[in-house]
Amino acid sequence: MNRFWIAPFLAGLFFLIPSIHGESMIQNFDGGMSVEINFPDEIIVGREGIISVLVKNNGWEEKQDISFEFSLSEIPGLMIEPNNVSIKKLAEGGSYGENVNLIITKDANPGIHFINIKYSQILVSNNEIPQKPFYQDIAIPIIIKEDPNVTIHTKIPESIFTNAEFPVDIEIVSEDIDITDVKIKIIPPSDIQFRGETMHAFSKIEKNSPVGITSRIITPTQEVNTEYKLPFEIIVEYTNDIGEQKEDSQTVSVVLRPRTFMELTTDGGIWIGDFFIAPYVSLGTIIGIPAGAIISLLVRRRTTPKKPARRKKP
Repeated sequence: MNRFWIAPFLAGLFFLIPSIHGESMIQNFDGGMSVEINFPDEIIVGREGIISVLVKNNGWEEKQDISFEFSLSEIPGLMIEPNNVSIKKLAEGGSYGENVNLIITKDANPGIHFINIKYSQILVSNNEIPQKPFYQDIAIPIIIKEDPNVTIHTKIPESIFTNAEFPVDIEIVSEDIDITDVKIKIIPPSDIQFRGETMHAFSKIEKNSPVGITSRIITPTQEVNTEYKLPFEIIVEYTNDIGEQKEDSQTVSVVLRPRTFMELTTDGGIWIGDFFIAPYVSLGTIIGIPAGAIISLLVRRRTTPKKPARRKKP
């Protein structure tokens, strides 16, 4: 089979552009003919895709010389094989399907492109007399992407204060392809400690299967007088589906600010001035209140006299 170049731009006007539902379009023609075309709505430079055509004869008369001809121009970037699908005869209730390969070369231009398919058929009246050929132009839109998308989602508090712990959640999503040999590096600021690993490795992350990492940051114990931003960098290194090594990164900032008189922590603890009262089960670093202060609070609470209950009048 020979390879033919497809244009990244569709020359000419089309008589009909059917409605598209996802990656499929269905069109009904005279004589009870139904044509379904499935195609990739997005395809990446240097990859291959498949366009499948399925034609059904739902009428009671025979059809002859059914064909799908892919019309191409001279602009390089796309290839298709074969560029013509033909069906000699399709009886009542019959159907026929075939796949064609769509190849996007590395010199293809990213963006929205169109492939024109010229459909034709001959209806056989009363299954005896061939009628004039019927023609219909169908346009298929294809979005060509330059690179696969690997998205980094980072969830971190907008502001933090000293002498405390805060959670950091990172999610990696590969939207278009499976990626392998994945390394995720977390680079915190020099004055921030990290509870947990700053390097994570995965042998494979599948397409549209999010991978999450949860860690905690420990802020400095020394108080600050003014607020300032702290940058965190997340770097993702991986191998794509054609063996190329790639890298994506994201930088997020969080504000380090002075602690107010009363602060609630993410694990249920509470700061009151310079004292920290931990939750019943603390997930973070528990900073104990001095023993004298605790005893003083307990004694004061126990020695507080109760108000006598009112007696009911007889």
